[in-house]
Parts: sequence; structure tokens; C-alpha cells
Amino acid sequence: MRRLLWVLLLGLAMALAQKSGGGVGGRPYNPSPPPMSPGPAPVFPMPAPSYPTHPGPIVVYPGGGGTSLGLVPVLVFFGLILMTAYMVRGLRRAGEGPTASVARLRLALLARPQVQRALRRLAEEADTTSAKGLADLVDEAALLLLREEAAWRFGDYQVAAGSEEEALARFDAWMLEERSKYQETFRHFEGKKQVAEGYQALVEPRGRYLAVSLLLADHRLLPPRSPLTRSRAREALMDLAGSSPYTLMAAYLSWTPEKEGEALTEEELLLLYPDLDKL
Repeated sequence: MRRLLWVLLLGLAMALAQKSGGGVGGRPYNPSPPPMSPGPAPVFPMPAPSYPTHPGPIVVYPGGGGTSLGLVPVLVFFGLILMTAYMVRGLRRAGEGPTASVARLRLALLARPQVQRALRRLAEEADTTSAKGLADLVDEAALLLLREEAAWRFGDYQVAAGSEEEALARFDAWMLEERSKYQETFRHFEGKKQVAEGYQALVEPRGRYLAVSLLLADHRLLPPRSPLTRSRAREALMDLAGSSPYTLMAAYLSWTPEKEGEALTEEELLLLYPDLDKL
């Protein structure tokens, strides 16, 4: 009973702590490449058959001439079988390793209306339907956060590796978790925009923090950067910005509060993001 009461109180506290929030990103649309027209097949001249003008005499050798293939062709045959088996085994082992990774960087920085406006403008103008547009979004978000390094106070960085399906599944789970931290007042996802017009800003006199999360699923294997420090946070941002339209699978940028005038108190920040490290 006491545990249930604690869970209810914690859920109520989180609900009261939630303020406005925004997000932008998605998965790129990957149309199938146009079919390649095969070139003309090469034509090789065939040698003309030659027949003897005067057939020679038929020679019959004494003794039975067998039709055995001999030992060498048999050994070659079994050698090819063994080589093929080793190649298939090697390819299977190579396919067992991770082929993609997903990363999430969270930074809590001192809130400034200019940063909130810059994030909203970046989210408004981003192309969330193409790989290039999403890669540009990650680049611009990393650049914006690097310019605000003096305002960083807390952070957290997580990386997970696996197959492409596992990386995308983890990306979706992390994105859902980020969206649950705030009341969504703006979202631009895969070309569709949603705006909550009737939201009233919750101004907290003691509020001073802005929380920004950057998620990326990529075909590259991103290195871990934990425990997070200020220098490792810079390295993590550079890792994320190194994504390209050819490696990016999904990207998402979220921040809270989204409305100007709102900011998180330190208690609200640590309640919503208990795994943050002090930078």
C-alpha cells in the first residue's frame, strides 16, 4: 500500500512538473533506386569447327581403357566444398555482430529565450522527410548546443548497438520517453506539424533550466562517452554531427520548456531526468 502511494505521488509530481515541450525529426523516406538498364551483352567470336579432310586410320590400343576420372579431380571437388562451407560460416559470423547504433544526448543548460526561439525556428524550417534534411537538422542542433557550452550544467549520454531493427526499436522507445517528459506544444515529425494553440505558459520564478535531447539512429557504431564530462559532451556532439544522409536512419530533437518565459527548476529537472551528471 505504501509503495502504491509512493508511485501515485511520484506520478502526480511528474505531472505537475511537466511544462511545454517541442520536438522535430523522423525517419527519412527511402524510395527505391531506379532500375539500371543492363548494357549489351558482349559477343565473342566462335571458332569454326574443323573436320579432317582425310580421316586417318583407327588405332586400337591393347588392354582395357577405363573411364576413371582419377584422384586429382576428386580432391579438387571436395576442396571446393570445404572452401564454400568456410565462406558461408564466415559470412554468418560476420552477420552476427552489430550493424547499427542509437545514441541519446541530454543536456540541461541555463534557459535563455534566444535559445528557445532558435530551437523553434530550427524545428519549423527542418526538412523531416529526407535523409539530407535530417542530417542537416542534427548538424544545426549540434552547432547550436556547442555555441551554448558555457551554459551547460548537467548532461547524460547513452549508446546502444545492435541490428538495424534493434536500433530503430530503441530509437522509438527513447523518443516516446522524451515526449512523455512534457506537454507537447509543438511537433514537426516527418513533414507533419502539430501546434497546441491553447496552452498557457507556467511561469516558475525559480526556474532556470532548459533540457535538450538529441537522438540519432545510425549505421555507424558510435563510441560510448560515459561517464559524461564537458569534454566528452563535446565529443558526443561531434560524433552525432558526423552522421551523413548515407548512414542516418532516424533523428529527433526535443526540448522543454518550449514556450518562452518558462524554465525548469532544479527540482523539476532532476525529477524528470534523474540520470543526469553534473558537468
